[in-house]
Amino acid sequence: MSRRYAILDVFTDSPLAGNQLAVVLDSEGLDQGAMQAIAKEFNLTETVFVRSAAKPMHSAAIRIFTPTRELPFAGHPTVGTAVLLGLDRAAAGLGDGPMVLVLEEEVGPVRCGVTPVSNRTGHAIFDLPRLPAERDPAPAREALAAALNLIPGEIGFENHLPCIFDAGLPFVFVPVRDLDATARARVNPAAWQEAFGERGSAYVYCREVSDRDHHFHARMFAPALGIDEDPATGGAVAALAGVIARFDQPPGGTHRYVIEQGFEMGRPSLIRLEIDMEGGEVAEGRIGGDAVVVARGTLEV
Repeated sequence: MSRRYAILDVFTDSPLAGNQLAVVLDSEGLDQGAMQAIAKEFNLTETVFVRSAAKPMHSAAIRIFTPTRELPFAGHPTVGTAVLLGLDRAAAGLGDGPMVLVLEEEVGPVRCGVTPVSNRTGHAIFDLPRLPAERDPAPAREALAAALNLIPGEIGFENHLPCIFDAGLPFVFVPVRDLDATARARVNPAAWQEAFGERGSAYVYCREVSDRDHHFHARMFAPALGIDEDPATGGAVAALAGVIARFDQPPGGTHRYVIEQGFEMGRPSLIRLEIDMEGGEVAEGRIGGDAVVVARGTLEV
């Protein structure tokens, strides 16, 4: 049967930048195996399958797949799907201004604010489905350096140390000295399994940035998920809120950050993070970004 789909570039307002996303709008009747096969066919970092929401007050239910496995939550699929559904609602005459959508994800309901900008572009911001929590101790500095083809002295900056945080998905956060070290980071398959094991996703970041209006520069490697490198990782930035709270200790109130990612891949992406701090802890948080539709079509499956 014919199933509508769209391709978006997410965390950018320009086509052919940001992180690519496939969204299958007609996924009713597809089982998990079929969805996984379609995600492998698209071979993008993530593919979303949209179906009717279980609760009538919610907008849609979605499932998210990498080329090799299903994820309970991810940031760029949430932003991209929310923008696409918002654009389609606006095109159908169901609203032309800011709107609120609730997406049922495996992690739970995710509340999104969507603002259409044109018939192809929009902005979305969503509440973190879970507050960031620190997990098991991070791998040793020497193991991380070997897995990323760096030297141990390049791991860490200021008081930032390797750690693991989870806001729906766990990530190993690897602070590095500067932009040069970040650019030289590469997956070393021979040392990767020893360092990361099943945790498998490394978010490499530094304070030095390409644009002075930004706050962190980052790269994300997840070969275990079938993702050699990800141009933009909203789920990691959600967990980065916990890293910032631990090491930078911002005072009470709302703090805003812009994280640049994907620059080394030629897919520049900007991820916006808002953190509400209370009593030294993250009380609430939000991830925001733009998305642009670059293609629409039908699948015959």
